[in-house]
Order: sequence, then structure tokens, then C-alpha cells
Amino acid sequence: MAGAVPTTHLRFAPSHPGGARLTLEVIDRDDQLALRNDSGKTVVVEGYNGEPYARLKPDGTVEVNLNSPALYLNEDRFAKVDLPARADEDAAPEWKVVDRSGRFDWHDHRIHWMGAGRPEAVSDPRRRTKVFDWEVPIRVGDRKGTVTGVLTWVGRPDDSFPVAAVVTLAVVVLGGLALIAVVRRRRRTRTPRADREAW
Repeated sequence: MAGAVPTTHLRFAPSHPGGARLTLEVIDRDDQLALRNDSGKTVVVEGYNGEPYARLKPDGTVEVNLNSPALYLNEDRFAKVDLPARADEDAAPEWKVVDRSGRFDWHDHRIHWMGAGRPEAVSDPRRRTKVFDWEVPIRVGDRKGTVTGVLTWVGRPDDSFPVAAVVTLAVVVLGGLALIAVVRRRRRTRTPRADREAW
């Protein structure tokens, strides 16, 4: 989004499900979530319709549900995908192992702006503005919870044309041209010596 950077702040609700051994971070501003499970319990991330989407087991095994529509919708930032016939939130989960590190990284449409252009909440792109609150439902063992956050538009003091960058680039280009001219002039003024050995 031109002129600003979306950021996300996190907190667990209820407070610290699974204790401090369950952590979540945002990767690349609003591109992905990374969930790490060291809680000793099975953690399930729910999809957009409440279906089981991903499962992180206590032994570090990470699985995705091949029947979860979220698995396929998350392949494109704006969910512009054709869902396969098997994608059904009401179907029994079919789990596929994708990792054994205890960490699951995924794109989640609930945490970023899905519209085209600037979010409607941003009237002045130079100012810091809350876009919306978001939440991602999870289960830790038999306990339900959510990971919540805020998507924030971070404005810049001056959203105008980057004059300083253009001036710096122009100086570098002109300096390079001047150096080429000096080198060519020196080559032209040199007179070849007839007595110089070829080797």
C-alpha cells in the first residue's frame, strides 16, 4: 500500500492459553502468522468457517487439513482461487504432515486488508490509523481461545514525491558520466610510444 506500512500487534485471549510456551508472531508486516507450540498440548488453528485448519501436536508434528477451504484460500493473498471439490468445512478432517518443527507459518486473510487500494478507515495517509481489530480462533487442548490483534496503517510525515532520493540518484548518475568523460579524455591525449615492447 503506497505511502504507509500495515503493522499488526498481538495478544492472546484468554490470557496466555497454554502458558508462555505458545507463541505467535507476524511475518513481513501482514503477510503471515507463525505459531510455535511448546505447550505440551495439541493446538488447532481454525479456518474461516470454524473447521480444523491446522494442527500442531506436542511432539512437534504439524499437520494441515486437506478438506479445509482455508488451506486453498490462503494460497493467494486475495483468495482468488478455485476451491477443489474436496474443500468442505463439514467434512471430517484429513490430516497431512507438513513439518515436524512445532512451528506453523501461514497466510491468514483475517489479519490484512482485503480491499483494493487504501483502507476506507484511512482518511489521511500521513497519519497513523487503526484499520480494524482482528482475531484468529484456536484451541489449546480442550480449551478454546483466540489470538487477537489490530491492523494499523502507519503513516509517513510526508507522503510526497521522494525528492531527496531523486537528487541523490541524479548526483550518482552525473558523477558516473563525469568519470567516463575524464577517462575518455585521458585515453585520447595519450600518444603511443613507438619504442614500447609488445610484451
